[in-house]
Amino acid sequence: MNAKRGWIEMSEPKTAVLEREKVLRLRAKVKKKKPDFVRQESWRYDRLKENWRRPKGIDNKMRRKIKGWPPTVNVGYRGPKAVRGLHPSGYEEVFVYNVEDLKKVDPKTQAVRIAHTVGKKKRMQILQEAKKRKIMILNLSEAKEEAKKVSSKEIEKTEVKEREEKEEKVEEAAEKEKSKAKRRRAKKSSEEEGGKQEQ
Repeated sequence: MNAKRGWIEMSEPKTAVLEREKVLRLRAKVKKKKPDFVRQESWRYDRLKENWRRPKGIDNKMRRKIKGWPPTVNVGYRGPKAVRGLHPSGYEEVFVYNVEDLKKVDPKTQAVRIAHTVGKKKRMQILQEAKKRKIMILNLSEAKEEAKKVSSKEIEKTEVKEREEKEEKVEEAAEKEKSKAKRRRAKKSSEEEGGKQEQ
């Protein structure tokens, strides 16, 4: 009995994943059939946007669901409960503000979205930690763009440093040559003075 129970426990995660994928496909299928719910008479007046507003008038045709009028929002159009509120990838979305938040994330069921208030330095740390823990990042393209900006700035800084170092080396070499020339001159002048004294 225990062995059987253990076997069931081991197979549950796989079945849960398969079931979730199945329900995600079902959600996509239902969403394709779902109509675009538009505000009444938004097609008639430019001043009215298509954003959904519930019709409330007593004689309103849409509220009364009269044939030929667009469909209204209804509980029957709702998606499957198992995947309600999930990201299209099938992961649960979790906001992250620092590296500590990543420790609470389950990489099998949850994906991370880095908050827009997080700075470049902390964002880079979060990216590195997420890569180590194999956690999916939903706004990775934005993070990559920022990383490119940071890396390009770092490259520019390193190039500037290299130039400065080269210039310093050149200056040092020039100073050494000057000091060598001074020594030669001093040596020559001392030799000439020594020669004069001998005569």
